[in-house]
Amino acid sequence: MDEAATIFDKIAEVCRHLFSSQELMATLQKPGFMLAAFLVINLVVFVETGLLVGFFLPGDSLLVTAGLVCFHSHWNLPLLLVTLSLAAIIGDTVGYTIGWRTGPKIFNREKSLLFARDHLLKAQAFYERHGGKTIILARFMPIIRTFAPVVAGVGGMRYRKFLFYNIFGGIGWVCSMVLTGYYLTRLLDPLLQPILGANFRIQDHIEKVIIVVVLLSISPPFFVWVRHKLTGKVTPPTAPGPDRLALAPDKLASAPVAAGEP
Repeated sequence: MDEAATIFDKIAEVCRHLFSSQELMATLQKPGFMLAAFLVINLVVFVETGLLVGFFLPGDSLLVTAGLVCFHSHWNLPLLLVTLSLAAIIGDTVGYTIGWRTGPKIFNREKSLLFARDHLLKAQAFYERHGGKTIILARFMPIIRTFAPVVAGVGGMRYRKFLFYNIFGGIGWVCSMVLTGYYLTRLLDPLLQPILGANFRIQDHIEKVIIVVVLLSISPPFFVWVRHKLTGKVTPPTAPGPDRLALAPDKLASAPVAAGEP
């Protein structure tokens, strides 16, 4: 009983610092916190990618922080990458299932504290422009990644195709973010210490690192938007997938459904 209480206390402490990368990193590096850290980080990745209420969670910053802590605390890196990749893949699958089962009526759902219809419509517009590639591209875009699999499910993308994009995007996102954090210290500390002083450590500036990561994450859609504004080019949406048309043609004809691919 005491052990269970201890692990729950550690989980609660990790959760309290989710939105402060510096305090979170200090908490994760405490002795005996690895199990609680793994549970919380995997849960956050799953919720952010699988449930519509997870759009506010700090996915990118959390993965980079986990990579930094993994390096300094000698966590099992392969285990971290595998569990987080599975959490991301399962999360997107849940999101796809929600979209598939709910159908276009999800676009009529009222806005609430835990549901932002505007974000869903933005994901829909992005999906109409990029089709199946959205499932990969959205992984690197905060907020959009929460709603992209739902839109794919509503739009009728075949599950086998979705699963391919899901696996590729999930592994790519997790590995790129975690390994960025993991190798930051190893690569940047030796380069920057001769310039900034022997006491410089990149982990002491994690907040700045996170800002850079987030800016890089949101830059692709910004540049696409600028390009469309400058060229006046608008990519026409593709046709909804036949699987979904067969299930609910009347609803798809009247609702603002994202375009899927056959």
